[in-house]
Amino acid sequence: MAAVLADRWDLSTRIRESGVSLFEVQPGRPVELTGPVGFGLTRLGYRMLAEPSQGAPVVVLDVRGWASPLAAHEAGVDLDRLVVVRCPDPSLWPRVVASVLEGVKAIYAEVPVGVNDHDLRRLAALARARQARLVLRPVRGMLPAGIGHLRLKAKEIRWEGAVQGHGRLESRRLVLEATGKGAQGITRLIEVEDDGADRVRVVSGLAAGPAGRAVG
Repeated sequence: MAAVLADRWDLSTRIRESGVSLFEVQPGRPVELTGPVGFGLTRLGYRMLAEPSQGAPVVVLDVRGWASPLAAHEAGVDLDRLVVVRCPDPSLWPRVVASVLEGVKAIYAEVPVGVNDHDLRRLAALARARQARLVLRPVRGMLPAGIGHLRLKAKEIRWEGAVQGHGRLESRRLVLEATGKGAQGITRLIEVEDDGADRVRVVSGLAAGPAGRAVG
């Protein structure tokens, strides 16, 4: 029994440690954020721009008209280095992203419905070639396999601090499923807590699925 508990503790510790790095976008390794609206993925995308914005310009590519510089600032982004670009047209979107990738090293880009797979693969290749940090947030569905080095899919959300509609909201807990090469080819469930500060804290590693072929 002691050995089993030790194995579980070691697994949970490894997932927590890897969970922290999952939110640090690596140059040339695109990340996909996918899941329902209202799960806090936009804020998570902003948070991924926070560290790069301390030394260079970063871009938010907005297709829904929802981008908020204030929300980006609350997530830790330096507003002096933040540029918001709006492009809801799926026919123009690939060219806009390609142009931004030529000059900026960190981008959070919403992906409109209608962008074809070929353009997405070309942009992922360009991000790798330019060693740019690219976070892609499809507004509907998921990206094709192989686009993202890492896919973070929102699975569940819980609000804490309010009971039966009363009280003060204190934090939000989000369960994410991590898959792809960035998750070492293993499906991982990561629980993170967002208390409104400019950080996202990994609370626990919930489980790890069986090893399989990496997607992305």
